[in-house]
Formats: sequence, C-alpha cells, structure tokens
Amino acid sequence: MRYLPAAALLIVLFPQAADAATLDGAAMRWPFALPFVGLLLSIAVGPLLFPKVWHHHYGKIAAGWAFVTLASVWWFAGGAVTLAAVVHALLGEYLSFILLLFSLYTVAGGIVVSGDIRGTPLSNTIILALGTVMASVVGTTGASMILVRPLIRANLARPHNWHVVIFFIILVANVGGALSPLGDPPLFVGFLNGVDFFWPAQNLWLQTLIVAGSLLAIFVVVDIWLFRGEPAAPVQFAAPIGLRGLLNVPLIAAIVGCILLSASWRPGIAVDIMGTHLELQNLVRDAMLIVIALLSLWLTHEEHREANGFTWDPIREVAKLFAAIFVAIIPVVAMLKAGRDGSFAWLLSAVTDPNGDPKEVAYFWYTGLMSAFLDNAPTYLLFFKLAGGNPDVLMNALSGTLASISMGAVYMGALTYIGNAPNFMIAAIAEERGIKMPSFFGYLLIASGILVPLFLLLTFLPIAPVLR
Repeated sequence: MRYLPAAALLIVLFPQAADAATLDGAAMRWPFALPFVGLLLSIAVGPLLFPKVWHHHYGKIAAGWAFVTLASVWWFAGGAVTLAAVVHALLGEYLSFILLLFSLYTVAGGIVVSGDIRGTPLSNTIILALGTVMASVVGTTGASMILVRPLIRANLARPHNWHVVIFFIILVANVGGALSPLGDPPLFVGFLNGVDFFWPAQNLWLQTLIVAGSLLAIFVVVDIWLFRGEPAAPVQFAAPIGLRGLLNVPLIAAIVGCILLSASWRPGIAVDIMGTHLELQNLVRDAMLIVIALLSLWLTHEEHREANGFTWDPIREVAKLFAAIFVAIIPVVAMLKAGRDGSFAWLLSAVTDPNGDPKEVAYFWYTGLMSAFLDNAPTYLLFFKLAGGNPDVLMNALSGTLASISMGAVYMGALTYIGNAPNFMIAAIAEERGIKMPSFFGYLLIASGILVPLFLLLTFLPIAPVLR
C-alpha cells in the first residue's frame, strides 16, 4: 500500500508524532476511564437534574470531559502520543461515523410520508414492522429518519405515546439492522474485516425473527391495552397517504452504493496522518456522502423538510456528544486492547474457558452490555479480535461465537439512548415534537424490562449463543 504525505503542519509542530508509539494500555489503570464514566453520567442525569443548563451547555459539558481525558493521557504518554490518539479517534473513526449519519439524516429528512395516519395499534404495528424490515436494507438510521416523523405525527394527540417511540427505537433503530452489513455499523465493521455480506442474514435470521416477532407481539398487547383506555378521537376527513420528496430515494440508494464501493474497491493508496491510515476508498466514500447530502439539500423543495418538522438540532446534538465520546473512550479502548496485560484482563478470562475455547454466552452478554454504554461498532471489533479475528474461522468453526458477538452488539445497543446513534436522535426528535420521553435511567429500566427476558430466552434456546 502506498502512503501519501499529509498533515505537514502537524508534523512541523510535533516532529516526533509521525513515528509516535501507540498508547500503552497495559501500563494504564482504571482511573483513566473515569472521565468517560463522568461523560456517560452527565448524559444520563444532566437532562434529568438540570435540564435548562444541559440543553444550553451540553456541548461545553461534553467537551470538558473530553479535555480532562486528553489532559490525563497527555500527562501519562506525552503530547505526541496523545495527538496521534486523537487524530485516530476523530479522523480514523468518528469522521466516517458522523458523515454517514449526517448524510442519511439529511437525505431521509427530505422524504415526506404525507396524509393522515391515525395512531391505532394496527397502523403503529404496520409502521414498526415495515421499519424493522427496512432497517437491514437502508440502515437503521435511514429507516428511522424516514418513518419516525409520520409515526410521531400519528400518535401526537394520544395521551399515551412515548411507548410507541421506545418500541420504534428498539425495533427499527436496532434489532431490524441485524441481517445486513448495511443495517448496523457493527456488522459493517465485520464486513470490512472479511465477513461475507450475506453471513448475518444466513446465520441470524432465526434469532432476529424470534426477537422482532416477540417485540411486535408485546407492543400489540401494550398498545391495545392503552388505546382502549383513551378517549375516542373525533372522526375527521382523512387525507390519503402519499410520498413526496421521492428524488431522495435514489440518493439513499447512492449512499448504499458508496458504502459497498468502499468495501469492494481497494486501490491500495492511503494518506498517513500521524500513524492513522486514511485509505483512498474511504476518503472517496466520505466525500461522496457529503456531495449526496448537499444534492439532497439543493434538490429537495424546502416545504418537504418543513412538513417533516426537519431541524438540525438532533444531528447537532449527536455530533457533539459522540465527538466527546470518541475522545473520552480512547484510554478505555487502549486498556481493553491490552488484553491479559491490561486492567481489563478479567474480560478475556470471562469469555474464554480454561481450554482456550470461546464461551458463546459470555461473548453475547459482554459484547451486548458494553455496546449499550460504548459505541457498538468498536465494541464489536474488540470482541471480534478477542475471538481471534480470523473471518474464515469465525464464519465456520466459530460461527456461534461470531453470531453471539453480532447479536450482542446489534440487539443490546437498544438498552440505552447512547447504545446506537439513532437512539439518541429519535429521542431528540420526539422530545422536539412534544412527546415526553423517559430519562436516561427511565429508558434503561423500561428497555431492560422488555429486552432482557428475550435475551435470556435466546440464551437457553438450542441456537447461538449456546449455553455450554
């Protein structure tokens, strides 16, 4: 692979950074993870304890925790290593992550599902089922942004409506993305690391059918029970359902094409910035995503976005908070990568039996629980590497282990608002449109009550993850 010179100014300022060593996670101890914990707690309790301060200053609060992280890493490893770690976190990981979300949010925000949809149990169930199927085709973010606003409009007048958004987050923004690398970022990471495109669909369809089918059945029971206790809505003329902004549909297809192109086209050229290799195909993909988003803004009639109640606030909030998360997680990831030599050595022991064989159930639960509080894409990659990192072995002899990692990362991302980026975005849109969503801990308790029994069911069924 050829590397092109870049970041000349950074190299002038930090001449030793071009060859800087990576962060030594084995020498770090658990206190380096405290800023990350503090950031998560701020996201959890900030909107609950000081909502006005949080709403106006969440970006500054998140940036403060990121600064504390960088200060501690600078003290531990020096400026060159710290700067190299930040470059890798922001340019090597965060940039592609937020550009994909931005493009899907922008393009999907121009598609208007018009007409009057009454928020009945039947119509809600149809939307949830449709979104669950769409998620593996256009991604959890794309499906969520297309359907969340009509779902909110349909249920806005109901006295009980936040439960509809919660099930939407669980099904459309998470579980539905389990059958394709296009569906959820963790599976895309696996695809880039050699997992066959159709492997998730071939190996996870039964588990996904069980989980999604059970969730839809639970939702129908809950929604019918609440709907029957609500006053009857007045009968009004219903405008026919239609779609506007259809020019954005081929733009979504173009986004999918960009992702597939970056995975299949490997020119062997990369830009090296302080140890972070930005490969040409990924740079081209990210540039094309920006162009596609700009085309959507240029070609879509403004009234279509206005009809959707489209604003930039949700994606702005996600961008700020996840930028801080990607920085604050730097020492945590370094300690995890240290394996048996790091502070989290117990984790490797927990997922491996004395003979060295992987424990499928342990991989499922540890990957899932960590995905609920960390970004699920790097969590997937971490456990993928812990399991050996050989895609041929993982897809065949250790297929149960790969299935456990995949399901844990995708399914359990629904346990918290920060488990998967669309979760936070959907909650922000719902709040903005007048639906009072549960707090961070409130959502965690509700989602856990719904999902944990289903995950326990998977644990005891004779399909991966197999309890040995």
